[in-house]
Amino acid sequence: MSHSFDDANLTATTGLVPIMSLAQMAGLPDLAEDRLTVTTTGADKGANPAPKLATLVAGMAAGADSIDDMNILRHGGMQHLFDRVYAPSTLGSFLRSFAFGHVRQLDAISSRFLTNLNEHTPLLPASEDTGQAMVFVDVDDTVIDVHSASKQGAGFGYQGSRGLNALLATASTGDSGQIIVGQRLRKGSTSSARGADKFVADALATTTRINSGLPALVRADSAYYSSTVTKAARDAGAEVSITVRMDKKVKAAIGTISDGAWTGIEYPEAIYDEETRAWISKAEVAEVPFTAFTSKKKSLHAAGRLVVRRIPELNETKRTAGQDPLFDLFRYHAFFTTVDKDRFDTVAADHIHRKHAIIEQINAELKNGALAHMPSGVFNANAAWVAVAAITHNLLRAAAGLIGGRMSKVRAQTLRTRIIGIPARIAHRARKLIVHLPRRWPWATEFARLWHAALSPPTRSLS
Repeated sequence: MSHSFDDANLTATTGLVPIMSLAQMAGLPDLAEDRLTVTTTGADKGANPAPKLATLVAGMAAGADSIDDMNILRHGGMQHLFDRVYAPSTLGSFLRSFAFGHVRQLDAISSRFLTNLNEHTPLLPASEDTGQAMVFVDVDDTVIDVHSASKQGAGFGYQGSRGLNALLATASTGDSGQIIVGQRLRKGSTSSARGADKFVADALATTTRINSGLPALVRADSAYYSSTVTKAARDAGAEVSITVRMDKKVKAAIGTISDGAWTGIEYPEAIYDEETRAWISKAEVAEVPFTAFTSKKKSLHAAGRLVVRRIPELNETKRTAGQDPLFDLFRYHAFFTTVDKDRFDTVAADHIHRKHAIIEQINAELKNGALAHMPSGVFNANAAWVAVAAITHNLLRAAAGLIGGRMSKVRAQTLRTRIIGIPARIAHRARKLIVHLPRRWPWATEFARLWHAALSPPTRSLS
């Protein structure tokens, strides 16, 4: 057996053809040409922003997690499928020419591109058979580890590791995957809540443009429990569900809950009793009316509900030493919500709030792809990289929605395995380019569905 890299008509990422065709249909090149002014910086490195942005998106969609990985677009017969695929060195110079204002322009492009994608496939579908349907906007930040103190903005954050801090906002419904409606790169030592009020307002504005009229619920952890974040969400017409910090006021409110008010919930090791139709569980929930931020001026006060979940405090070390407690001790986890009880009762509100953890899937997915590294030593280049990663993520989510069925909510890595990473042989016949794909490809039907949606001529009705 031997090998030879000598075929100029083979491609390994044929699925990029319908993916990038969808990006073109949604106006990504036009948005880049109209809104990205990096060409006016006086250096030629910012020239031709539209094809350079498209090259970055295509590379990330194919799995590139560094600038050098963009070479994946320059193999075999890719020059027959795409025009103007730039070299990694050119793309690196392009990213380093960005200033803060150009990064914000990329954020605007990302928001408008998301709106355009929604016109081709609903990104936030919701079942019409329930009056409780909502759009869930989850806010969280994550530390992207770096290994050089010379990277601009690198610092030690809440995890104790050197990195840069990425603030993300995602939107989803019970019937959709998560799309990114806001992204911001910050220095590694920044506070989680810094600038979060403006960020939440922008994320909700983007969500409103693609939302089909459903009410929005902002979910966040205790780092974002502040009067300004809550006011920003409420001013945008959204409800909030935010974990609270255990201060004296919260502890006092929990102390007013009677023993008979606690209700068992579905939780690990819980058992459902068919006769009583209730969960027999160690975890229980209860709630009390609560007005948050009363130490602030009156316009920042927020009336709502304090929902509390408690689980037994089990210190096995003390129990094995024979130190059983004289009475039950509990750990309490509380969150503040403004959602009306008629929409979500206590048990449902707790269940919905715990689903905020799904944003960790986005953090993991991005770090398994484009955000595995911060590719540049220049902060604004890395900030632009994060914005392009968000554009790519939303493009892949739209592609999955066009495929539909069981593929509608798959993760990016699954799309790369089944759709993007299809090998092909390119042939030319009768002035027509033909892509020969492998026989018996397991996901040929799904690929064909995406191909026809992105590349077939639009149907026209004749009157």
